[in-house]
Parts: sequence; C-alpha cells; structure tokens
Amino acid sequence: MLLSDPSPSGNGGKERKVRWRRQTPCSQRSKGLIHQTSLSFCLRLFYRYRDLAPQLVPLDYTDKPAVTLPYELIASMPELKDNPFRQRIAEVFSEHGDGNMTLDNFLDMFSVLSEMAPRDLKAYYAFKIYDFNNDDYICKSDLEKTVNKLTRNELTPEEVSLVCEKVIYEADVDNDGKLSLEDFQHMIIRAPDFLSTFHIRI
Repeated sequence: MLLSDPSPSGNGGKERKVRWRRQTPCSQRSKGLIHQTSLSFCLRLFYRYRDLAPQLVPLDYTDKPAVTLPYELIASMPELKDNPFRQRIAEVFSEHGDGNMTLDNFLDMFSVLSEMAPRDLKAYYAFKIYDFNNDDYICKSDLEKTVNKLTRNELTPEEVSLVCEKVIYEADVDNDGKLSLEDFQHMIIRAPDFLSTFHIRI
C-alpha cells in the first residue's frame, strides 16, 4: 500500500510517500475496525510511531521490516505518559505482552482507543487491561489494582476493599466471586460514560 502525505511538514513541503503493508495479522476482534479506519488516521498514526524513533522506523514498509519500539518510547507519548494504565495498555496490545510495539500493535491500540471504536470492542480490551493476572477473569485482586490506579492510591486499603466488594456484588451475575467478560459487559451497559472515558485522542 502506498500512503501519500500531502502535508507541508518536512521535505521542503514536498509530498512524502510511505510504502506500507501490515506486518502481522492484527487481532481478530480489532481487524474489522482497522479496515474501516480512514487512511488519513492510519497515516497520522504511522508518523507518530516513526517520530518516536526515526532512526529505526523506515518510510518503506513493503518489505515488512522487523521493527519493534521499546515500551519506554511508547510510554513517553503525551497521550499515555500521564495515564495510570499506560504500562498495562501497552502490554495488552503488544505482540508478546511486554509492552514493546510493532507498527501493527501501535495501530491496533490507537484504533481501539479512538472515538470510532464500538462499545463491545472497547469493553473487551478494557476487560483485558483490568485482568492483571491474565486468567480471563477480573478477580478482587485485579479490581484492587484497578481502583488503586484509578484513584492514584488515595483510598485506604479498607476503602479499596469495600469498593471492590460492592462491584463484585453488583456485577457478578453467576456469583462465583469474580467477573467474567460477560459480567463485565453487562456492567458496562449500565455505564453511559464508559465510551467517553475509554478514549485517547491522537
């Protein structure tokens, strides 16, 4: 795919061309969204990715260059650096769960976190982010970490425990003491502000 950037920045105002082919298949849940994402949005994301390490990221991606940027560079972005979940977000969207990102990982992440992503896709990835121990459930320990990050550790352990117990009591449909993806999705339906909060503008 040949992407053209008509913006006047760089190259003395000349059009810059980017040769790009997806390096790896994106996740099954997000690939439909990627295909619907506008070319200009993808191009903007590519240049944000390249600006993090222009010496590593080439303009020509037709040969599928094996480029992966370290988590430290991803976390330094203004859109993420103040987010208490920045490391967890990067881990969930990275190919190997270590926070290091290929271009495809980067595109997936910001596409899911964009305004255009549907509620069910956002809910799925929010669930993955809050599932700190990666066991496909959000248990009380996961909730405690989530609440502490959301409140930036301003609550006492007793207050955190009380909040977590209340969440599990209200959202645990099958009463197994933890939240499945289905439980979490039912809870999100009752949270009208979720779409606006699970969003990063870039």
